Amino acid sequence: MIRQYGVLAYDRSGEKSVRILLITSRDTGRWVPPRGNPTMGLAPHKSATREAWEEAGAVGKAGARQIGTYAYEKRRPDGSATRAKVYLFPLRVERLDDDWPEKGQRERRWFSREEAAVAVDEPKLRALILAFKPRR
Repeated sequence: MIRQYGVLAYDRSGEKSVRILLITSRDTGRWVPPRGNPTMGLAPHKSATREAWEEAGAVGKAGARQIGTYAYEKRRPDGSATRAKVYLFPLRVERLDDDWPEKGQRERRWFSREEAAVAVDEPKLRALILAFKPRR
């Protein structure tokens, strides 16, 4: 099983309302949170923050405490699959850049918490999204 770090990127569109930012995966087009392999020399939450910018153009500061984990089948270029475990950190989005490294390779979109839970495939990720209560 490979280890990855990701973010549950969010913002507050109102006093009580939370929006979740999801992106499409490059291989299947499924809606997923920004995630990726560890970056050598970076703490897990900082590695996840870097992935959020590279994959979604999302800029913010991730919390150092993970909010949970989920697993999925990662497709390899040769068609094989391997299990990946994602350690998820909260990231309050301060801004979305207009240009970022994977801009032409993915879509990004804001979802309500409920819409995001329906959009993702992994049951454990769905539960993490629905249970997520960001700090004020």
